[in-house]
Amino acid sequence: MKAMILAAGLGTRLKPLTDSTPKALVPIVNKPIINRTIDYLKSYGVRRIVVNAHHHSKRIVDYLNNGGPFGIEIDVRVEPEILGTGGGIGNTKDFWDNEPFIVINADILTDIHLNKAYERHRSSGGLATLILHDHEPFNQVLIDNRGCITDIGTQKNPSRLAFTGIHVVEPELLSYIPESGFSDIMDCYRRLIRSGKRISAYITEGHYWRDIGNIGSYIQANKDVLGRSSKMFFQGSHTVLHPSVRLSEWAVVGDHVALEQGVEIRRSIIWDHVRVKRGCTITDSIVTSNQEVDGDLRGQIT
Repeated sequence: MKAMILAAGLGTRLKPLTDSTPKALVPIVNKPIINRTIDYLKSYGVRRIVVNAHHHSKRIVDYLNNGGPFGIEIDVRVEPEILGTGGGIGNTKDFWDNEPFIVINADILTDIHLNKAYERHRSSGGLATLILHDHEPFNQVLIDNRGCITDIGTQKNPSRLAFTGIHVVEPELLSYIPESGFSDIMDCYRRLIRSGKRISAYITEGHYWRDIGNIGSYIQANKDVLGRSSKMFFQGSHTVLHPSVRLSEWAVVGDHVALEQGVEIRRSIIWDHVRVKRGCTITDSIVTSNQEVDGDLRGQIT
């Protein structure tokens, strides 16, 4: 099975975290989001992945290193000008064979059962199958009693369902995406639905799912991962904590971090290569990499 990770977005809603870091490499409990997505895909038998990149693309290319660190083949398609979700998918035509493939947004964490969705797609006869769930306030997709999508709205509607950011796609769909330039895959789906083509739905329940689209959801994703591991504190490698350091409620402390005497970290996330000076208290804050903190932080992103 092959898959595509859509990772070319600018990460505007995650600023300032994405000012110097592509959204796909923003860490969730000290592990870049894209690592978690790759692990998820691998767990369902995906062995070849293509990733599109635009914002800080060189960092993504260097980090993925053709998939060597992950034990699978990963191809990165750099977009000098951002192509959108439709154009990004269309730019990978040569990557696919004649089998359906998975497309997933780079900014979600989930444990949705991909194999069930994949099999549902294969029996549906649709050009694509969107994995949907009931998740307000994102509900915009209307389906009929045959499991076909009949409308993808632009306004939220509690009587509809939400797109999870995961779809199963037939290679034939690529012929309906414009040959060049920016395009939105949802606009493509809307055109196909209006022309009578089948776009199917797979409804999932009882799963974990989080969109990491803004700072609040980013913080919650870290708390979720800590909670799922039953450990509310994470300490990275090569990190030195003075015996007097206090970690309160929950905290993520990255690699190569030094916390000096009397430091307290409360409900906060510390990235890699950070030094927190003696007596500082960091509360409800995010400290990004390669910084020295010499004063108290409360509700800040640095």
